[in-house]
Amino acid sequence: MPAPEHQKIDTSVPHSARIWNYWLGGRDNYPVDREAGDQFAQVFPGIAELAQASRHFLSRAVRYLAGEAGIRQFLDVGTGLPTVDNTHEVAQRVAPDARVVYVDNDPLVLVHANALLASAPQGVTSFIDADLYDPEVILKAASRTLDLDRPVGLILMQITGHITGTAEAHALVRRLMDGLPPGSHLAFNDSADTSVANLEATQQYNDTGAVPYHLRTPAELAGFFDGLELLEPGVVPIAQWRPEIDPSVAVVDVDAWGGVARKP
Repeated sequence: MPAPEHQKIDTSVPHSARIWNYWLGGRDNYPVDREAGDQFAQVFPGIAELAQASRHFLSRAVRYLAGEAGIRQFLDVGTGLPTVDNTHEVAQRVAPDARVVYVDNDPLVLVHANALLASAPQGVTSFIDADLYDPEVILKAASRTLDLDRPVGLILMQITGHITGTAEAHALVRRLMDGLPPGSHLAFNDSADTSVANLEATQQYNDTGAVPYHLRTPAELAGFFDGLELLEPGVVPIAQWRPEIDPSVAVVDVDAWGGVARKP
């Protein structure tokens, strides 16, 4: 799928999706992204660990939703570049008939959309070129693949920091959830302002001219779940959310908080 003419890939300015891909060991990035990623890691060495913890949290949350919660439809907004264990791969391992809609507006992500569309034969995977600032557009387009009268798992991972105002960010997520029926779930995580090093590294990143990212307090991150029924253990550092029990591996906190909640 070629990049739209109006969205050329700018390789002169670092981009968060490509840097995230670099931290996860992917290859879909450019020298400017690797340089920015290395500079960030020099100030905040824990960033690669945070990126990996976010991916593991996504896997655990989607496995729960597709398994115990019985969700068969997923709306993943701010997909990013494909790496390992994308939402549809995790969901369709549990439920091969799961239907997954990805949403992103990054031109490089659109170029790689076909890699995301390798759905299980019984399921469906599709891709929407849209922006988190347009929840009604997202919902209308998603309705072509998903039955919005049936529960949906809304996936938001490390994306809301791109929205400057906390009240606006909360409102945009609420509008998405308002368009989904009772029994739908929100699986969410984002970086917190709990590390001085992360705050400094993020400010330096924002100063490069890239689309800025805004860290929030744990209380502000918990606000994304207002009006929903939080599942245990609540909104916690993501490594603590239902970790896989392995006595040989210690649970290491990272500076990101998240949780899963059900719409009553």
